[in-house]
Amino acid sequence: MSRTIMLIPTSAGVGLTSVSMGVLRAMERKGVKVSFYKPVSQPRSGGDQPDLTSTIVAANSTIKIGEPMPMSVVDNLISSDKMDELLETVVERYNQVNKESEVTLIEGLVPTRKHPFANSVNAEIAATLGAEIVLVATPGTDNPSQLKERIEVACSNFGGTKNKKISGVIINKLNAPVDDAGRTRPDLSEIFDDADSAKKNQLEVMQIFNSSPIRVLGCVPWSIDLIATRAIDMAKHLNAEVVNEGDIKTRRIKSITFCARSLPHMIEHFKPGSLLVTSADRPDVIVAASLASMNGVEIGAILLTGGYDMPKEIVDLCKPAFDSGLPIFKAQGNTWQTSLNLQSFSLEVPANDKERIEFVNEHVAGHIDGNWIDSLTEGAEMSRRLSPPAFRYQLTEFARKAGKRIVLPEGDEPRTVKAAAICAERGIATCVLLGNPAEIKRVAEQQGVTLGAGIEIIDSDKVRENYVERLVELRGAKGMTEVVAREKLEDSVFLGTMMLEADEVDGLVSGAVHTTANTIVPPFQIIKTAPNASIVSSIFFMLLPDQVLVYGDCAINPDPNAEQLAEIAIQSADSAAAFGIDPRVAMISYSTGESGKGADVDKVREATRIAQEKRPDLVIDGPLQYDAAIMENVAASKAPNSPVAGKATVFVFPDLNTGNTTYKAVQRSADLVSIGPMLQGMRKPVNDLSRGALVDDIVYTIALTAIQAAQAK
Repeated sequence: MSRTIMLIPTSAGVGLTSVSMGVLRAMERKGVKVSFYKPVSQPRSGGDQPDLTSTIVAANSTIKIGEPMPMSVVDNLISSDKMDELLETVVERYNQVNKESEVTLIEGLVPTRKHPFANSVNAEIAATLGAEIVLVATPGTDNPSQLKERIEVACSNFGGTKNKKISGVIINKLNAPVDDAGRTRPDLSEIFDDADSAKKNQLEVMQIFNSSPIRVLGCVPWSIDLIATRAIDMAKHLNAEVVNEGDIKTRRIKSITFCARSLPHMIEHFKPGSLLVTSADRPDVIVAASLASMNGVEIGAILLTGGYDMPKEIVDLCKPAFDSGLPIFKAQGNTWQTSLNLQSFSLEVPANDKERIEFVNEHVAGHIDGNWIDSLTEGAEMSRRLSPPAFRYQLTEFARKAGKRIVLPEGDEPRTVKAAAICAERGIATCVLLGNPAEIKRVAEQQGVTLGAGIEIIDSDKVRENYVERLVELRGAKGMTEVVAREKLEDSVFLGTMMLEADEVDGLVSGAVHTTANTIVPPFQIIKTAPNASIVSSIFFMLLPDQVLVYGDCAINPDPNAEQLAEIAIQSADSAAAFGIDPRVAMISYSTGESGKGADVDKVREATRIAQEKRPDLVIDGPLQYDAAIMENVAASKAPNSPVAGKATVFVFPDLNTGNTTYKAVQRSADLVSIGPMLQGMRKPVNDLSRGALVDDIVYTIALTAIQAAQAK
């Protein structure tokens, strides 16, 4: 039987949309089939604008969503004493989304001065739908005891604390920067954004609620990244003229500095994510900010006030900084007028800001009680699906349990440094950064990254000599001498590979600045293949909207023969199973079944036979065309008796040309995330990155490598 959970805010400003998104993500992580319904649209700007949460969920997931009622319609029904009619509409729309769901999440109305009826309407809807109530609150200026008392008072609107339908409370914005009136004040974030303080407050909250009948189902700490808006959104709000576009669509604003003081007193504010507001006739500020940007400090943007144009001489002087991506935009008003406009900027996340939405989802989901999420589907018999959020969550959980050390030879590369910090924060792996310690720390500081516990920095120059003798021993038959060995070990990938060979680390990840050949040749020469492997191949995990597929081999082998293709199929199936994907292997060709003739399709047919003979425990079929492998209606006509057609999860391509082209076409056309390539068949795990890899790509590749290392043991 399905469950219905209703999130009801105790007041305005609790971050209800963020909590709804996080709870949905927490359910997705566990493979729960969930639907979402906001009965009444309540946009912050008023009127009958689209509901924010519904819009975000619709634009960024495949979750089934109910249609909200416009607030104007609800106002009329309530003022006309037609609550029954309102509730009938709510039930009708609710029934349209909950039929095939294990859980339906309902988002309640926020009590405001315009909508004082919110609590009574929420209570009526919860009772009508038989929903379990989860209150959403924020501490504001309250201490834990005051917060507990306030939440228990809020329960009186819904039958009191003894009401068994009240499941608990989610506390949001713990340790948030607030003023004396309890309003969130991001400009105070430097005072409040303290991880140790947040942990202390979280512990106090949990302890104080031990004596309350209200269970804490989540305690979400404040993070400045939750409201880090894109520079382009700030420019649009100000109706500003873009002077230099740069990275305006991706740079994030985390703090605002009005550059009204002398330069020496402002330098400390020239940091990653800063919006520097200055009059255009302050060339000293513009030049100093440009110099910081050229030195690697990712300043959020420069906002010019007063309506002046920058002098041409300054533009020419600062051109290298402008070309490096520094966004600059110009507002017509003076600095005072601009400051007032900035104060009215909405901190709500836009529905098209996928990166920030993903951060909100993951951050909030990471602080929701997992046992509560598990309890929502107790006794349910629906099959679990491995959605992309579930897959990513599974990756990080497996990696945490593995507890491995992964060497990153590109230790001073900015994305790699950020990824290492994220891995350390999440406990994914201990990252070993190779390089010059001073340079690594400088890059970290420029990126606003703290290198603490969970990260090791190894000075390449100090350890290189330790591996010369062993490299000569391993490669002496190939003409390796001490002189050549020292030269080879100048290459950080070679050095990292020797550390892996010596069991000083458990895996290696490279490729953010190195080519694939630079990354995989040293391991091929030194680590070599696993004892039971005849070939090294690769797979990509393709994160489709509602499932995860495995593609192999799309990165290594140009034209494998039938025996090699069979080995790739077996390796890919085993890898899929290791990461929680039920392997149903489709051997892809331009022809399905026995209809095609020619050397290429014959190779796939033979490879299928060999793989089936070697591993009768695996479900493998081929040759299959791609559409027959993935689409049930096509499979029904082309391969009606196939155990794989229409429901394949592992796709093995006949050659590199087909595999690489297909993976890139699917990835780009469908705008989906792919993780990989993950190498298979190595004696110890080594993985290659794309040189265009994002920070998240590196994080998940590190997680993959840690899991592989655990499996190898």
